[in-house]
Amino acid sequence: MIDNIKILDTQVLSDNWYVLRKITYEYSKKDGTKLIQSREAYDRGNGATILLYNKNQKTIILTKQFRLPTFVNGNETGMLIESCAGLLDKDNAEDCIRRETEEETGYKITDLRKIFEAYMSPGSVTEILYFFIAEYSKEMKVSEGGGLEHEEENIEVLELDIDKAMKMIVNGEIKDGKTIMLLQYIKLNSVL
Repeated sequence: MIDNIKILDTQVLSDNWYVLRKITYEYSKKDGTKLIQSREAYDRGNGATILLYNKNQKTIILTKQFRLPTFVNGNETGMLIESCAGLLDKDNAEDCIRRETEEETGYKITDLRKIFEAYMSPGSVTEILYFFIAEYSKEMKVSEGGGLEHEEENIEVLELDIDKAMKMIVNGEIKDGKTIMLLQYIKLNSVL
């Protein structure tokens, strides 16, 4: 913690799925004035995401699944096109994303590269997300993917031309922040 922040109280508001806390803290402004504020922070753990790409075909792998929060916020179908991702649980980021990639997309990746990490919604969510890219080929396909039955995942695997995927951002078909960041990284850094 930094010297000008002091946690005064922490209350657990919910621990039903993940943990929602109300935190009251004191902080000092630049002029020395001390203020007390309360904020809620949702702790769902940290996560990892990956964009699979094929240089020869100029394609990428994305997933499509129902996301309730988008549905209640105006997404008529609730379906969201996004990069493969998952929570770290007790794994490190690389082990997590290897596992999630195989479960969700059906590809067993070998070489992956971490490109950056980012807080995705720092005003209310504690999560930091680790971003990866990896090359894929048909030979790496070990299953149909789609997620795990016992986790009630119902994931559709999409193989898309990179230029089509970029147009899908512009026309609103891709609205997921992590996916947009990964697609822009691939294009800006001439990976594809």
